[in-house]
Amino acid sequence: EIKRLFRNCFLVGRRFRLAHVVFGDKVIETSTFRRQPDETVQMADENAPGALYQSSDNTFGTPEEDAKRRDFTVNGLFYDIKTFEIIDYVGGLRDLDRRVLRAIGDPNVRFREDPVRMMRAVRLAARLEMTIERKTYRAIRSHHREIQQASSARVLEEIFRLFAFHASAKTFRLLWDSGLMASLMPALDHYVRQSGKEQSPLWDSLERMDAMERQAGAEFSNGLRLAVLAYPLFAAALAAAGGREAAGVHHLELAEHCLADFNARFKLPKTIYYHVLHLLDDQQRLAVKPAPGRRIRPGRAQQFADALLLARIVAGSSAETTAILDAWQALMPASPQASRPPPGVDRRRQTARPDRATPDRAAADQPDGVPAESGEDADAKTPSAGAGGAEGQTPRRRKRRGGRRHHRRTDERRADVETPAATPRTPHVSLPG
Repeated sequence: EIKRLFRNCFLVGRRFRLAHVVFGDKVIETSTFRRQPDETVQMADENAPGALYQSSDNTFGTPEEDAKRRDFTVNGLFYDIKTFEIIDYVGGLRDLDRRVLRAIGDPNVRFREDPVRMMRAVRLAARLEMTIERKTYRAIRSHHREIQQASSARVLEEIFRLFAFHASAKTFRLLWDSGLMASLMPALDHYVRQSGKEQSPLWDSLERMDAMERQAGAEFSNGLRLAVLAYPLFAAALAAAGGREAAGVHHLELAEHCLADFNARFKLPKTIYYHVLHLLDDQQRLAVKPAPGRRIRPGRAQQFADALLLARIVAGSSAETTAILDAWQALMPASPQASRPPPGVDRRRQTARPDRATPDRAAADQPDGVPAESGEDADAKTPSAGAGGAEGQTPRRRKRRGGRRHHRRTDERRADVETPAATPRTPHVSLPG
């Protein structure tokens, strides 16, 4: 019915069918009212892991039934755009005033139907400074292993959302306290338990990242955020291998080993995966002062900027370490985005020197090992001068017509003119017999 109303509508989703109505660059996500599918709960064996997990959720219903099948009471509120009224079927306004996050229905059943709801509870409670209702929190502690039944793509998306709104420290602390970290990231959970639990250095790194994001007024990339989580494991593996200066230590292999379990679980996109690897590998370079004349290539400006941010996040209060990072920071361009050429501009022309010499003098001005520019690119950069141009300037060359057909006709005309003069005819001689 929705698709018949809008010609620019596309139906998406398997477990939860949605209608995406496209208006230019915007996508309006539309869904119908749904109710709880009763047959799943009746036929499921509650003792089996993942028994109540719903693989289909497309049973249509009334607005009240739709409100009762949502996750939390504060998410079950409706707004009537005709009467400008808030419709509350589940007591969400009362919990919103009390700042309490309460599951709709029995949380032991609701969290097993959709385990991602437990991650949403942690994220909303930490970000909005709400208190998880006692029964709801006990259900998370009891059924946190059910999160392994959810789709890895959905869980990875929720992990990225845990960093949003500069509340990653509170969110991951609650994630660890509720037991969800042990099921999602067992290696990181083991590190937290071995490094002081509530006093683990991980919380300080996350708090420092939140503060830097607030100061910058922008959120960091997902690769940098995952690198902050993976760095404690990377540092522990580096210390076990003999330290940063130990011979035969391959930092990139250590980074791959630290990310192996997480990547096997959630199948990170390659761009994010390799970005995290290079951020961890670049930390060894940032521990030493840059050599004189060192420059940052424009193509690596954004990656190196994230590497500097990671180094500042994990750095302590040592003045020497800060001085080294400041020396590297001085080599960075004014803005990483400024180093990228605008769309449609050739990168070679974007990075060329403005005082490029003419093609005749380019060979003398070029450093050793760098060939002088020639061809159409050199002609385009040379200022045009007339027939009596200034000395040292080369007039613009007229572009010749190319093509095999053009050159063949030219060669034939030249042959007709030059053949009589170049090769005189030989008189015909008849041989006897």
